[in-house]
Amino acid sequence: MPQFLNPKSVVQPSSNYAQGVLVAPGARRLILSGQVGVRPDGTLCEGLEAQTEQVFDNILALLKEAGMDVTNLVKIVTYCTRPQELAAVRRVRAHKLGNHTPASTFLIVPALANPDYLIEIEGEAVQEI
Repeated sequence: MPQFLNPKSVVQPSSNYAQGVLVAPGARRLILSGQVGVRPDGTLCEGLEAQTEQVFDNILALLKEAGMDVTNLVKIVTYCTRPQELAAVRRVRAHKLGNHTPASTFLIVPALANPDYLIEIEGEAVQEI
């Protein structure tokens, strides 16, 4: 099982994430491409909160397909075009991840590959063999 680190010698996270994650050698590793708020039927969700919900649904579906669950997620990188709506992203993330706190980076970007995409999240998951 990965070890999630928040040492007292480093500033404590401002939301639900770990400052570092220690992964044992030989673990199965799943690299998640950037997920956007597009439903399985190809339609784009409307608004940042709905897109964020769909992004996490996509991530959870990928984890399930790999025989993993949310606790295997060790790192996410979030790209968002709407800094004023950060609270909505954090709410959805907390709802979808529960108490799980992977390492995390959050970037505000001017645009994503499609101008209608408001958020994209990539990640990495590991599972002990």
